[in-house]
Amino acid sequence: MTATEPSGGTAPAPEDRRQRKARQTRDALAAAALELILERGLADTTVAAIADRADVTRRTFSRNFTGKEDAALDFVRGDGARINALLRARPTAEPPLLAYRRAVRAWLADRENPAWHVRPDMRRLLALLDREPTLFAAYERIRVDAQEESIRIIADRLGTDEARGMRPAVVVGAAAGVLTAALRQWARAGEEDEPGAADLAALVERAYDALTTEAASAAPHALPTSERT
Repeated sequence: MTATEPSGGTAPAPEDRRQRKARQTRDALAAAALELILERGLADTTVAAIADRADVTRRTFSRNFTGKEDAALDFVRGDGARINALLRARPTAEPPLLAYRRAVRAWLADRENPAWHVRPDMRRLLALLDREPTLFAAYERIRVDAQEESIRIIADRLGTDEARGMRPAVVVGAAAGVLTAALRQWARAGEEDEPGAADLAALVERAYDALTTEAASAAPHALPTSERT
């Protein structure tokens, strides 16, 4: 791999020992939070218990996360960052929606760093989001942060101001919404039929196909003359 990514960005510098240790601590806390919430439920999981399972102090927890919900969903933040890195690396000539779709496809196909959905009990966690308002709020904050970064990336690709341009926000809103819809449909599937990465990838592809079909059918030229505006 060269130091320069296809989009012109630079590859991240290798981690030093201190950075690697900090990342390992954060990962241990995130894993402990997720495990305990799935084992005990959100209400019966404390920050002290998470820190104890990760073998660190509560102060170390507070340096890394704002709360147990934030810690348990850190993998969502990480995968959002990975999708954005893949989006940033897409060829600049690709249309934005296609670039986002292919970034998501590459994320789902990555076997070296598998996407979160291949972890055990992910359906249980998604179901818990629907029952726990504070967990859902944390999830939404993480998604919004990732989407705002996606908008900046698309705006940069298009050479527009993301604060004023409509197109980047529309592309990201639609593309991220499709991914969320596919994930929720996957989560509602039966536990006895646990699909692997390829199954979710196929579901996501069908969801993007549905979006492009609907968008084409809603174009003014596709409507009867009397219905065009």
